[in-house]
Amino acid sequence: MITDDQVLQDRSAVLAAVGHHPFARHALGRAGPVRAYQRDGAVLWVVPPGHGPAGCAIGPAEPALEICVALATDGMFQSGQRPHLHLPRHDRGLLVDRLAVTEHSDWDFHWTDTAPPAQPDEQPVVRLTAADQPALAALVEESFPTSTSRPGDPRVVDWYGIWADNRLVACGADRSQGDIGFLAGLTVAPDQRGRGLGASLTAGMTRALLARHDLVGLGVYTHNVGAARLYRRLGYTSTLPLSSIRLA
Repeated sequence: MITDDQVLQDRSAVLAAVGHHPFARHALGRAGPVRAYQRDGAVLWVVPPGHGPAGCAIGPAEPALEICVALATDGMFQSGQRPHLHLPRHDRGLLVDRLAVTEHSDWDFHWTDTAPPAQPDEQPVVRLTAADQPALAALVEESFPTSTSRPGDPRVVDWYGIWADNRLVACGADRSQGDIGFLAGLTVAPDQRGRGLGASLTAGMTRALLARHDLVGLGVYTHNVGAARLYRRLGYTSTLPLSSIRLA
């Protein structure tokens, strides 16, 4: 059960409660009305459908999960289909017999406030235009068919890419929200991997977004060890461990 003194009524109160953490600044960037709940150092906020995940949390895992269970019991997540939440990193066994979870994945939110150094043999990164959409769609479908960032996605501010011999060989989405830059959907054509294009793309996009934002973030699944190593090398050394779940 959630008591009144545990409720935060707006975005500014949520940001104050979490010390204006970069993940919260990013996640709340597109949110409309926000209502949040706090317990023992954890804060979980809920946003209306259409503004991203049904809920996100920062703080100790156990109290965050307690809030999540209480809200689910009270029907707070029933407005969306199979609600999706980003929670502090936890073992999936902690929710057995407490919530019906159909999906669970671990990932890290990384961020930096420093432009990366020039990369060896760095290739130029350009902002893509409407005329590039067919090549962009083909590359995403070939190299990253499971990507949640695709041409036409309203969350994407801009697309960036690398061309070689009149062929788009790498691309990435600018999904900045609020005052935080955010890289997503970075991919390289399968036959062009191992040539440093991923580093060129990430470095070029990071510099472009830092020209407009004080911080730039990105997310990477924990099993993608190679990508995480690359991002750390490029300055993404601040990390927030998260687990994403989807409720039945």
